Amino acid sequence: MAYYGQQQAYGQQAPGFDQNFLWNIFQKVDKDRSGAISSNELQQALSNGTWTPFNPETVRLMIGMFDRDNNGTINFQEFSSLWKYITDWQNTFRSYDRDNSGSIDRNELKTALTNFGYRLSDRFYDILIKKFDRSGRGVVNFDDFIQCCVVIQMLTSAFQNYDTNRNGWITIGYEQFLSLVFSIKT
Repeated sequence: MAYYGQQQAYGQQAPGFDQNFLWNIFQKVDKDRSGAISSNELQQALSNGTWTPFNPETVRLMIGMFDRDNNGTINFQEFSSLWKYITDWQNTFRSYDRDNSGSIDRNELKTALTNFGYRLSDRFYDILIKKFDRSGRGVVNFDDFIQCCVVIQMLTSAFQNYDTNRNGWITIGYEQFLSLVFSIKT
């Protein structure tokens, strides 16, 4: 995870998980000194490596994933878990960014998701690129890559709840479909 004031160069190893190091970062991100980090504070602190703001939807998604007490912010313990999560995603992203461009193109995304176990059509990868490419360049930046992968995983989990035969097909009514979609925490 990179943050303003101590920007990590792309390709550099993530720092260790020393608690004092993380506490110093936490305090820098917690601009209002409330003892918790809001989504606005987190968004201002994160960088996707392209000097563009981190996707607010990805920030909201991550806050929701790590906000154990559901108060809309993350405390230091939750931040430590988030730090590891983002660092792991950063390493994953770098391993699939074969050309070291700082973004994932369609083929790199296909390789990543195939390695994650997804078997999707070429047409669907076009849809994913269109959905998660905020730059309009036909590529997915780091923050959008996280969001893409997390959303696919959440949708897959929701689908699997109805795929009792585990054959990749479900039959549901319209209201069941709406319940499935609206029950997904994204």
